Amino acid sequence: MTDRGIVAAQAQDEEKLFEASLRPRSLSDFTGQAKLKENLAIAIEAARMRGEAMDHVLLYGPPGLGKTTLATLIANELGTAFEQTAAPVLQKKLDLTGLLSNIRARQVFFIDEIHRLAPDVEEMLYSALEDFRVDILVGTGPGARTHSMPVPRFTAVGATTRLGNISAPLRGRFGLVLRLDVYGAAELAGIVGRSARILGLKIDEAAAEEIARRSRGTPRISNRLLRRVRDYAQVKANGMLTRQVAVDALDLLEVDPLGLDEVDRRIMLCILEKFDGGPVGLNTLSSAADEEAGTIEDVYEPYLIQQGFIDRTPRGRMATARAYEYFKIEPRRAQNVLF
Repeated sequence: MTDRGIVAAQAQDEEKLFEASLRPRSLSDFTGQAKLKENLAIAIEAARMRGEAMDHVLLYGPPGLGKTTLATLIANELGTAFEQTAAPVLQKKLDLTGLLSNIRARQVFFIDEIHRLAPDVEEMLYSALEDFRVDILVGTGPGARTHSMPVPRFTAVGATTRLGNISAPLRGRFGLVLRLDVYGAAELAGIVGRSARILGLKIDEAAAEEIARRSRGTPRISNRLLRRVRDYAQVKANGMLTRQVAVDALDLLEVDPLGLDEVDRRIMLCILEKFDGGPVGLNTLSSAADEEAGTIEDVYEPYLIQQGFIDRTPRGRMATARAYEYFKIEPRRAQNVLF
């Protein structure tokens, strides 16, 4: 690994530790997602009363809304052990077999990015989720035989940003399928305030609201921006986190009042200026904006669509009249603008 790669990995680990320190410890401390929390609380309490493993849970929604946090909270509320993995790590059946062989009764087994499971690993997971057994092929050729290994009843929690990419047989084996929605500004302001208290920071209510407004409805982004504003305040404002300090820090980071960052603007300007408002295909836009197509589709485009800047049509992505107005650009081909 290069020096740059080592630094990037260290920064990523530091970010994960920072996020972990701000995670709530109980379901009641988790902000927002009221209906989802009520459904989970009922299922958890029922499982505790019966002394059984809880039904398997599938959590889906945009990244950064708290799917991993909820998985840990389920384990905390059930008072059981927690095991975490990610689908890309499970490359072979033996990888899954090794993890399941160490599962304890009622344990929570969390699989992140479950839509990326390899087909043969997914098929092995079917029997583990439904019948609580794992079928292992022993030997090769004519003498090969199948050995069935029992697995204690456990609770699987899957997380995905792409529910449509999960096969129907796998999706059908989860008793609870719950969606996480983006947060409102008031909920995010509460999360920023709570995170500031945990970090021992004094922050104005107006500053928390400003950070929340620019967080794209995502708690993970709120906490990341709070960290950057904290650094700016410590160096430039004697540690005072006021609204003006938050505005100055976020402007310096090129995060605008709607939460658009430099990549968002680059994508939009490509559509508006290079392609005269579109339509433009995803791969062409990816090349023009110098950003991976998957990243544009999963990370940036959903928020731009929510804000009414992009419309997806059968011919490609097109800019809307709101986009021209917001970015102060005169349309060169009026027929391409979606009024």
